[in-house]
Amino acid sequence: MAQTDRDASSVRAEFREWLTAHWDPDLALVEWRTRLADSGWACPSWPVEWFGQGLPAWSESIVHDELAEAGAVGPPVGGGMGLAAPTILAHGPDSLRRKLLHPILTGEHMWCQLFSEPGNGSDLAGLTTRAERDGDEWVINGQKVWNTSAHHAEFGMLLARTDWDVPKHKGISYFALPMHQPGVEVRPLRQMNRHASFNEVFLTDARVPADMMVGEPGEGWRAALTTLAHERRFAGMFRPRLPRVDGRAVREAQAEADEYFATYSWYPQRAGRADLLVDAAREQGRLEDPLVRQAIAAETALVRANQWTAQRAQAARALGRPPGAEGSLGKLAASDVARGAALAHALIGGASAMLDYEDGVMDGVVAEVLVSVPAVSIAGGTDQIQRNIIGEQVLGLPREPSVDRDIPFREVPRNAGR
Repeated sequence: MAQTDRDASSVRAEFREWLTAHWDPDLALVEWRTRLADSGWACPSWPVEWFGQGLPAWSESIVHDELAEAGAVGPPVGGGMGLAAPTILAHGPDSLRRKLLHPILTGEHMWCQLFSEPGNGSDLAGLTTRAERDGDEWVINGQKVWNTSAHHAEFGMLLARTDWDVPKHKGISYFALPMHQPGVEVRPLRQMNRHASFNEVFLTDARVPADMMVGEPGEGWRAALTTLAHERRFAGMFRPRLPRVDGRAVREAQAEADEYFATYSWYPQRAGRADLLVDAAREQGRLEDPLVRQAIAAETALVRANQWTAQRAQAARALGRPPGAEGSLGKLAASDVARGAALAHALIGGASAMLDYEDGVMDGVVAEVLVSVPAVSIAGGTDQIQRNIIGEQVLGLPREPSVDRDIPFREVPRNAGR
């Protein structure tokens, strides 16, 4: 049957038939996911030649629902599936698609993101990690920061400067960097909320084969924008619904999810924990306080509005549209939600909101909220960056003035690099 002739009901029936014939919970997880990937059903909206079915984006939700209904395990979560795969799929080349997409689908390769640097803040295009050609390899030197999963990733999505004599956005290239090599040093970062979710990565004469470049030399910024658009959708951040059946594949998927999401155990607190406001007010005996009630009501309205923005983005995705500026709208709204919730928690708890452990409000959860919430306005692009994107791409406002956009990067004043 031609791809264009496959409607939702026929796709559902076709996948259900395949799943009934092939799902076996006693398989090793990688063996099951290999079956799923080879069939094209792991990501049915991907092109047929790249382990998909060539179907519209709505097919993804059908497969997701059928997997859950059958009690079967789906593709892995994480930066590989959520960020690296769609970027490689969009920008190629074919040799990398052939080499890297399949082990992402099976969960054999974990990825981390090597974008941010300590010397360039929100100006990602001002990065100074350098890549210099040496025969069939590129030699990488520099430092990256805020790198989740870098301590156990097989590959890193690396942005490095390959040309210093063109404007800053033009001299960047995007690499799939092998992480397990002598020139890559990963150090954990301890946060003020006691977690250590991130790392800093030091690159000293690290090497990456020339054929591991995503896209064309000097065109890494285009590929980076694809990665960032998916990141603003919080791709890979949602825990999968695992079946309640026994079997090796299920047990291994559960262990995989537990390890991955342990890194993000504090992310609910980073988001403000608006869901705990009523309980906190009840615990503190302030449910009837008019100021508290007003704060909770205002926060509830923000949460609902943000949910509608997310649903709009999901609807656009179901229609096959790539991630766009609605991701920036959603991320900016998430910052407003988090800050509003933190302020409401502070109002409810008073000075006790600063106390940790059992001495604090809700056994210290609120204290963790207060020190974690500032991160949501920084991670994945600051609020200021999101406002620029919305202003330029949604409202059609003129581009923000820049003094360094059109001059060779070598001539740009900076506080790091050469």
